[in-house]
This record gives sequence, C-alpha cells and structure tokens, in this order.
Amino acid sequence: MKARLRGVKGRACGVAPRERRLLAQTGRMQPTDIAALFDHLYWVRDRVLAAADDAAVPFIDPGAVTLRDLRTTLVHELDVEWSWRERLAGPDPTEFSEDDEELVAADFADVAAIRDRWATDEREMRTWLATLDETALHGPCHAEPSGGRHPLWFHLQHLYSHAIQQFADAAAVLTAAGRSPGELDFLQFVEETEARPD
Repeated sequence: MKARLRGVKGRACGVAPRERRLLAQTGRMQPTDIAALFDHLYWVRDRVLAAADDAAVPFIDPGAVTLRDLRTTLVHELDVEWSWRERLAGPDPTEFSEDDEELVAADFADVAAIRDRWATDEREMRTWLATLDETALHGPCHAEPSGGRHPLWFHLQHLYSHAIQQFADAAAVLTAAGRSPGELDFLQFVEETEARPD
C-alpha cells in the first residue's frame, strides 16, 4: 500500500491549553452544528460541480493556476472525505484500512463520473454523521497512533475546512475560465436555503 498524504496525519494532536480555552469559551459542538457544516459543504460542492459541467472548462490542465488542475482537485477532495470517513467510522481509526487505495483522477472521465461517486459518498457520510450524538462528538477520536485524544468533532471540522480550501481552489480555476460558481460563503448558503419553500 502506498503512503498517503491526508491532512495532518503526522501531527500529534492532544488538546493543548489554547484549544481547551477555546472549547471553554465556545461551548460544545452539537450534532446539528456538524450537520449544518456538512450541508454547507455539499451546497458548495454542488455549485462548483454545476459550474464545472461545461465543455469549455479546462477539466484537465497541466498549467492550472492552483496546486492541482480542476479534475485532480475535485477527486482529491472526494478521496479525503471518503477515506477519512472510512477511517474514523471503522474499527481501528488509527490506520487507514489495508484495502484502502487512493482515488485516482484519471479514473474519472468527466464531472458526471465525479458527481455520481460523490452522491454515493454523501449518502454514506450523512448516514454516519446521523449516528453521532454529542457524547461521540466530544469523545476522543482515537485517530492518532501517537496517543492524541482530541475530540472527534476536531476531525470533522478539519474535513469541512479542508473541503472549503479545495473548493476555493476549484472556484479559482472556474473563475479564470469564465465559469465562476458565485458566492460560496456560509451566510450566502443560509440565506439561499432559508429562502427555499419547504
């Protein structure tokens, strides 16, 4: 199995005094808070994929203005969400499973292929998140073999912030191609979703 670079795997992550102060000031993360973050994440994803689904968009571009081209950025983000969910929900969160293989951008011919795979992953992510109560969110995630015992919600917050960074890169590529996905910030999401009739 090849080595994977996923977020901050090598960093020891006990709860430092600064983090304890932050937790004491902000209260406790609730399941509804996590659900709202992932609702926003998938709303941003859908806007980015809609903007990317145009033949004029440089899906594969070795001269991309960001770290990765559009396809590789999207597949990387899908891979991080999928693999970390599998790891955190699995029997041994200190390791990625032995049969874990990094998703390869070349296996996704177009935006439709990415969207299809992501739809499956979103269903599985939401199903897993729905099982997490406040005790689980604030309990140790056990994801660090070094013995770090930060709460599970730290990892979920990391998945969210990582996604927003990747979608910002994708939005930069799309904007340069004349296909901006528009405003992606959280309050825009809240305003648009609250305005929808039920």
